[in-house]
Amino acid sequence: MKYFDKILIANRGEIAIRVMRACRELGIETVAIYSVPDKNALHMKYADEAFCVGEAPPSKSYLNMDRILDIAQKSGAEAIHPGYGFLAENHIFAKKVTDEGLVFIGPSWESMHALGSKIESKRMMKEAGVPTLPYSENGIKTVEEGQRFAEQIGYPVILKASAGGGGIGMQIANNPEEVERALLPSMRMAQSSFGDSTVFLEKYLVKPRHIEFQILADTYGHTVHLYDRECSIQRRHQKLLEEAPCPIMTPELRERMAASAVTVARTAKYSNAGTVEFLFTNGKYFFMEVNARLQVEHTITEFITGIDIVKQQIAIASGEHLPLDQEDISIRGHAIECRINAEDPLHDFKADPGKIVRYRSPGGPGIRIDSGIHVGYAISPHYDSLIAKLSAWGMDRIEAIQRMRRAIYEYVILGVKTTLPLHHAIMNNELFLKGETHTHFLKEEHIMKSLTRYVMEEEARMQTLAASLRQGKEIAAVSAAVNLYLKQQDKR
Repeated sequence: MKYFDKILIANRGEIAIRVMRACRELGIETVAIYSVPDKNALHMKYADEAFCVGEAPPSKSYLNMDRILDIAQKSGAEAIHPGYGFLAENHIFAKKVTDEGLVFIGPSWESMHALGSKIESKRMMKEAGVPTLPYSENGIKTVEEGQRFAEQIGYPVILKASAGGGGIGMQIANNPEEVERALLPSMRMAQSSFGDSTVFLEKYLVKPRHIEFQILADTYGHTVHLYDRECSIQRRHQKLLEEAPCPIMTPELRERMAASAVTVARTAKYSNAGTVEFLFTNGKYFFMEVNARLQVEHTITEFITGIDIVKQQIAIASGEHLPLDQEDISIRGHAIECRINAEDPLHDFKADPGKIVRYRSPGGPGIRIDSGIHVGYAISPHYDSLIAKLSAWGMDRIEAIQRMRRAIYEYVILGVKTTLPLHHAIMNNELFLKGETHTHFLKEEHIMKSLTRYVMEEEARMQTLAASLRQGKEIAAVSAAVNLYLKQQDKR
């Protein structure tokens, strides 16, 4: 079924291509936008039409609402899909799209606006009976106010931007002096990143798990969940690896958390795809926020449920009834996603933009690649460092891990440092294999020592491969890499 004739994708990279793939399967024409540095990007070549949206800085390109809307009107697009990031959770943009007579493929701007404030969303959910952590309900405006509230709920506390996302501006405080040092920088970061300096304090959990539920809801009040994902392995409060379902989930806990997730969506009068995020510790869970958009990690939910979430987004936005009841949705196997960032994991995940000189993606049973890069593509320093997503599915968690190990071994990206070596290390970490993860997993000293060893081994393998490739010895390169890998396994 073709719900629209033409959709503009207001994004770039792998997520733009992901949306375009769903559109192509549905027979819908696509319009891409691209900045000057992205003139050779895959997403603009994949689309039926492509328009330059502006210069490199996001404010002059992918965040330029008026220019994007102008392109949409000139191209004849009927709807806009925002992907994730950039304008995906900007209620002002969503309203402008609607005011222009176009369809925004996502939640209504009203529910997005309500959920865009962490303070307001927590208030709504607390009133609806969803568990929340203690937080400053009116925000924090002075150091003295912050210190008084922190003493009241007990240290440690975390300062968050009310309008924020992606871990930006978060600061942990263990005493009054740290509250004083953190407050003004947090407010400045909130203002510069989100245009809203409102900051609030919340009780900080030291080693919680980050568990989320995928939601689908139509505009007629019908809401379902697509089960849970574990997202605890993070750096700087941003996810690096996700798996579905959560490895510690029990039927009783899933029933309670899923019910809360659906309550959150219904309380916010939510429609389209979204994610309800919780923190979990000592058998208790607490509502954190709603990501009112398509999530990076939607791939693993699609693996375990067989449901194309982007197609469902398009259908819901076109006014269709959700064709799924909760009893129609079940879990099939286990899936893991590794985010491949152009970063150096051994040096505090410093971004490493540059040109891809060699690229070979993995394949085989249960492997999915979402990527927007190719040989010769220059990774820009102006945008997020995520360059690809590697997902693996298996009949159970063990098989998913085995397939991910194999896929990481097959994956070759030369020219920039990436998080591939880190994921290789995680897939061989004893605590990860036991499912014993938390949001500070990568900060554990004994774990980092183990990770460092694996990272160095993987980098040595890549260097061997790169050296052989420079000499034009493809077969020798593969053989050398295999031999090195086998020797490393023998040592263990």
